[in-house]
This record gives sequence, structure tokens and C-alpha cells, in this order.
Amino acid sequence: MHSIVLRYFALFRIFGDFCKSRTRTRLGLECAPSAKVIRLDIDVVSAISTKISPACNAARVCCLLVVTICIAWIRPCAADIDPGMAFADGKEIYRFYCYQCHAYSGNARTLSSTYLDPPPRDFTAETHSSLPEERMLDAVSNGRVGTAMVSFGAVLSAAEVEAVVAYVRDELLGNPDADKKYHSPENGWNDHERYRQAFPFVNGDTRLDTPLDELSEEQLAGRTLYESACVSCHDQPNSGSGKVTWETRAVSYPRRHYSHREAPLDAVSGASPYARHEIPVVPASMTAQQSRGMRLYQDNCAFCHAPDGTGQNWIGSFLEPKPRDFTAADFALREAPDAFREIVKTGIPNTSMPAWEHVLSDEEIDAIVAYIRLAFGR
Repeated sequence: MHSIVLRYFALFRIFGDFCKSRTRTRLGLECAPSAKVIRLDIDVVSAISTKISPACNAARVCCLLVVTICIAWIRPCAADIDPGMAFADGKEIYRFYCYQCHAYSGNARTLSSTYLDPPPRDFTAETHSSLPEERMLDAVSNGRVGTAMVSFGAVLSAAEVEAVVAYVRDELLGNPDADKKYHSPENGWNDHERYRQAFPFVNGDTRLDTPLDELSEEQLAGRTLYESACVSCHDQPNSGSGKVTWETRAVSYPRRHYSHREAPLDAVSGASPYARHEIPVVPASMTAQQSRGMRLYQDNCAFCHAPDGTGQNWIGSFLEPKPRDFTAADFALREAPDAFREIVKTGIPNTSMPAWEHVLSDEEIDAIVAYIRLAFGR
């Protein structure tokens, strides 16, 4: 199921980035308040037709489609039940079905929460009286209309529903310190203190949108550590300053995903075969035009052709025909800039290469061609 969802996510991300490029929108790396995606129970057209730009329309539609596909695939169906699946206790059930929206600690500070309206419930903000057991049992068994909370009655037995509800009530409900229990030796966190430099960016003491030149060396190291390890779970810091918007860009995922139990993954031996192609080529010496072209290439072309120009990144590997490998010895257009420029402007029929003449100016296309000829030349 997860592999199917990931494939759908990849397809809709391709669509989303294409729409983004067609509308000349850039989703920057800086942190900014994030508008929530439309509710799943209201009319899509009416929701996206007012007070938002065409670029935002495309982004919201893509987010809605991604969330809808994911929910559709996790929506219980009797035919999808794995008869061999067994859970030891309610904690295992929660960490298999619930954490994606409600977070391991139950505080619902997850990527899903930025896309859903109403957001997932924050169990740490509830009490046993504000959230009665009967109501929780009904929600898990039957879902909640008008929300992303689906029914698990066809997937979990009555005993399993009771077990996961008991776990939430005993460990998470009204417990803002539940996250500390997760970072324990029995969960593989033998030395959680080694991440201490990143803690201020998780708990909100240091804002992510703080200009880099205002951070100390220790804070810069902490921010780097946060973005390389903690962000996979703590993508929404507890700063209370609004949701964080992350750049939407395809990345190459490690084979076994991130693990704090293992040594850090590198881009060649320990990660997926695509990671090595995610490293941009930065020539030692560039003109102003070539430097501009590098930025434009990474923003617009690298999604399919890869940051290193090979077209062998994760997304490029799925496309047929394959994206052009700019580093190949037989890439003749490198020596024919006029013809190259025309292809970028008008696209190539029956391929995934679109026409960019209505997205990029002639000067921008010239800059991209200049960068490609310099960076990937033989």
C-alpha cells in the first residue's frame, strides 16, 4: 500500500511542479505562514475560485489530490485486510495507522496537519473528560464525517480498536511530555542528547525563519542538524508563529528511509542509486549570465534532468522517453545553441519536455543554455 501511495504522490508532485513552473511561481526555502488546504467535504471549484492566485489554485488542487489519494488508499476495505497482520498492543497499532496525522507524541504537529482542515486532533491538548472513551471508540470504528478521520472498523477488530484507544488515553491524552517517552532507548534513541543543538529549532526557541547571518555558529550547526535529521518528524516546530512552508521538490529517498539507529547515509554507498544525481554542478568560474542560468536550471529543469544534468534522478527514471542526459558525449545540441534554444522554447512532441516560451523569457532561456553548455560540456 505504501509503495502505491508513494507512486501516486510522485505523479501528483510532477503535476504540481509543472503547474508551479507554468505559473512562474517559486516556493522558496524560507519559512512563511501556510494557508490550509480546502476541506475535503466541500466543493472543490468553489473552494479554489476565490481569494487565491492561479498558482495557489494549482498548488491547492495538487495538495488536495495527494491527500485524497492517500486517504482513499488507507480507507479500510475488507478486501485489503492482511490476514497475517498482527499487533502486539495499542502502541503498535497507533504507530502503524495513526502517527502520520496525529504524530508519535499525539500533538498532531505533522506534515498532514498542514494540508487538512479541520486538522487532526491534538491529543495532548485534550483531557479524559473533554474526550470521552465512548466518543473515541466510535471515531476509530466509524470515522468522522467532514474530516480526514476515516473508519477503521473493517481493518481493526473490536479488541484492537479498544487497545489503540486505551493507548492514546493512557499515554498521550493531556500529556505534553509524551514526545520525551518516544525518544527513549527502547525506541532506538540511545543518545538523543547528541541532537541537542537542534532542540531550539524543534521547540520553537529559535525560529526557522531567522536570517542565517543572525545565527551563531552553534545555531547554524543546530539548524543543519535539524534539517538533516529532525525535520522528517518535526517539520512543524512548536514556535506558534504559523505553519512552515517547505519547498516542494522531489528528492531521492534512502532505500530504508531515514533511521536514527544507523550511521549517517551518504549519497553513494548508503543511499538510493538516485541520490548521487541530486548534487548540483557548480562551475568554478561563471559569467553573470551563466550564474543566472544555474539558478534557473535548478528551479525549472533539474526536476526531470537532475541537478547533475544526467536525467538519472528519481523522477527522471520514471519518464519515457528518458529526459536528455546533458552530460552524454553524443549530446549534439551542446554545440548548436540556436537549435537547443528553440527546443527549450517550443518543447518536444510526445515527450515530457514542455514548451517554455510562455514561462521563461528569451533572456532566461539563453542563460539556461549558457549554463548547460558550461556545466555539462565535455
